[in-house]
Amino acid sequence: MAAYLDFEKNIKQLDEDIVNANIKGDTDAVNILKNNLDKELVKTYKNLSDFQKLQLARHPDRPYALDYVRLILQNSYELHGDRAFRDDPAIVCFAGYIADKKVMLIGEQKGRGTKYKLHRNFGMPHPEGYRKVLRFAKLAEKFQIPVVFLVDTPGAYPGIGAEERGQSEAIAKNLYELSNLKTITISIVIGEGGSGGALALGVADKLTMLKNSVFSVISPEGCAAILWNDPSKSEAATKAMKISADDLLEQRLIDDIIEEGIAHRNKEVAASNIQNYILSKIDELSKYDVNELVALRMQKILKLGSYDEK
Repeated sequence: MAAYLDFEKNIKQLDEDIVNANIKGDTDAVNILKNNLDKELVKTYKNLSDFQKLQLARHPDRPYALDYVRLILQNSYELHGDRAFRDDPAIVCFAGYIADKKVMLIGEQKGRGTKYKLHRNFGMPHPEGYRKVLRFAKLAEKFQIPVVFLVDTPGAYPGIGAEERGQSEAIAKNLYELSNLKTITISIVIGEGGSGGALALGVADKLTMLKNSVFSVISPEGCAAILWNDPSKSEAATKAMKISADDLLEQRLIDDIIEEGIAHRNKEVAASNIQNYILSKIDELSKYDVNELVALRMQKILKLGSYDEK
């Protein structure tokens, strides 16, 4: 059953009306309702607020990393484990082909339904998950295979066991190692990019976001709780934090924005746009030798946070 957000009530009603008209066999009504639905979709998603974009980034029907793996990756083979503690299901790693390009695709997977959400720990990796990321990124480096990261997490898991096993060290090591990785790297925020849990997969030659994804140093609820001692003020925090793709591109913190259409209603469109972006950037970055690639990446990283005094 499809899920609907508060601002999608009109869309929900039209979807239900179309189903009822189909049951009755009223084709004229179906055509009229579909036209009305198309207009409502444009109207609803044309001028979304930052808070509505946050809601879309967390939409239960939004495509997750494994959805994109199935849609864009051919001849895929899943890889497991960090060779130190265990395999973290919140991180998925696949070797395969996107069109004719060999890639290593590494993503954060939230899981659908209670059983799989628990299995994937709601997309919150443990330190062994980040070590798994680094293990297979280094494997790709060895064979000069481009690495594609799909970021989608509320944040790194903050549990006692994770802290005991070196959560902060695992994230910090990824930041250090990925900044100097000697192969092409592309990182795409496909949903929710939360804190260091997202940044550990976000150091890349190209960091981009889907149009309705978000990237933030802390969740809006956490920000509201700290600033105002009131998590219910998350909408105000979302607006103040500037976490949308448009805001981050304006601040030069990301490189590009990928149009997604309405990803939770048509994942094939979003997947096609992601595939085209990856292929174009691999072609673009392949023009540089490894040393030039790393040097350009470091220049980009060092420019983050720069500003002009007026």
